[in-house]
Amino acid sequence: MSCTVEERKHVRRAARAIQAEVPTESVDVLAPSASQYDAWTLDAVLRDCEGVPPEVLRELALAGLTLQPTPSQAGYQHVAATV
Repeated sequence: MSCTVEERKHVRRAARAIQAEVPTESVDVLAPSASQYDAWTLDAVLRDCEGVPPEVLRELALAGLTLQPTPSQAGYQHVAATV
């Protein structure tokens, strides 16, 4: 199995887990060609939270993803993480 297939699986698994753990507005998996980071990317907007919740950080760590700095907006937390 190629590295990118494995990376995509990790990002998708983390996306599903985050949707199950915390209230989300949206959760997307972006291919390297569609991501500003040129890597498989999990892009999520979380509802009703300040900062990134520990449950999300745990899922990102379990999937081997790196959290990218993103600005938050009132009532929403944007999360971007890459493989």
